[in-house]
Amino acid sequence: PCALAALVGLSFSGAIGLTFLMLGCALEYYGVYWPMFVLIFYFICPIPHFIAKRVSDDSDAASSACRELAYFFTTGIVVSAFGFPIILARVEAIKWGACGLVLAGNAVIFLTILGFFLVFGRGDDFSWEQW
Repeated sequence: PCALAALVGLSFSGAIGLTFLMLGCALEYYGVYWPMFVLIFYFICPIPHFIAKRVSDDSDAASSACRELAYFFTTGIVVSAFGFPIILARVEAIKWGACGLVLAGNAVIFLTILGFFLVFGRGDDFSWEQW
């Protein structure tokens, strides 16, 4: 029951984040779909974590270099996702209001991804590895 509630909550927050992204693109006043390239960052964000989990299979509390490198790459991906709409707005490819909506969507989506790994990444009976 608790995992089901977490899954429903994460799905709801993901839908809200994608709604912000779509509003930043599809509102008639903005009408430019360049911010949709942020979706690429959403998809590649968990990849360093998956690779580090596969390579270093130790479960001790000490941090490994592979895991730290994965955190570094993930941080770079997240910062790039926040910087991309700001640069688009700065070169006037999109309006600043659209940039604000995309940044709000980024915050919600990345917090949803973090919540997914915190809830389902514990390694207990119900984990994301079963999916």
